[in-house]
Amino acid sequence: MPEAVAEVRKAVDRLYGHRVMRRRSPEVTSEAALRGARASASLDGADWPLEEVRRRSDFGADPEARTVGGALRISAEAGQLLSVWRHSPLQVLARLHLLAVGDADPAAGRPRRAGEVAGELFPLELAAAEGMGADHEPQASGAAALPAAPPAEEVAARLDQLSQLLVARAEGAASGTPALVVAAVVHGELLALRPFASHNGVIARAAQRIVLIAEGLDPKAICPSEVGFAELGTAAYRTALQGYLSGTAEGMAAWIAHCGRALRLGVRESTAVCEAMQRGMV
Repeated sequence: MPEAVAEVRKAVDRLYGHRVMRRRSPEVTSEAALRGARASASLDGADWPLEEVRRRSDFGADPEARTVGGALRISAEAGQLLSVWRHSPLQVLARLHLLAVGDADPAAGRPRRAGEVAGELFPLELAAAEGMGADHEPQASGAAALPAAPPAEEVAARLDQLSQLLVARAEGAASGTPALVVAAVVHGELLALRPFASHNGVIARAAQRIVLIAEGLDPKAICPSEVGFAELGTAAYRTALQGYLSGTAEGMAAWIAHCGRALRLGVRESTAVCEAMQRGMV
């Protein structure tokens, strides 16, 4: 785990030191937000080409379009939620869900209630297994099923505990844990809890992004780890999450390492953007 943390820190620092960041960092941030949203939507089952996401203006026509639109709204607003996140992470999670589903949904912005079922975390795997997405990566043969999401009462208690820990950290009462580790734990816990009836994946990835900004590892939000998760694939994502859910030290280390690899791939993506800007291609 220390190696993963050190490698991420080095990669992020190198990107922040790129000469393009001195003059055009807002453009890099905007591009990272777009690419991160596209990648996160792809993991939620809407695997659109980047240029299609860039070109489209109507995101209400069908379920895939709504998924992409929700991911874009979340990505655009995530950086503006820092002040609220520091004292009320649960309020931010509710806002992220509202952005994901739209205010027409009666369940928008509220956690699951007793008896409500959480949606599928890996819809691309599900589609492939049912023969509906031959171009997508299938679920690894023999992969163990994820455990069912906890009941609503347990979700509420664990969310409250997570919120208290994050607020204490923001207030300086808890420190010393690297930003990558905090972000990975928040991400993993939200995937484990699946607190909402839908869109838990895109919300968990957005929460990781917010933590990385708030913790100062990626203050300008130029490292789209969502791109890395998509590139590494859903099978690897699922396997790493199973490690987190196991509760073992080895499983946790594997999950954090996976999050670190995804973040480094996000750094690589934005480095390529910076290089293209430097050559005058963007």
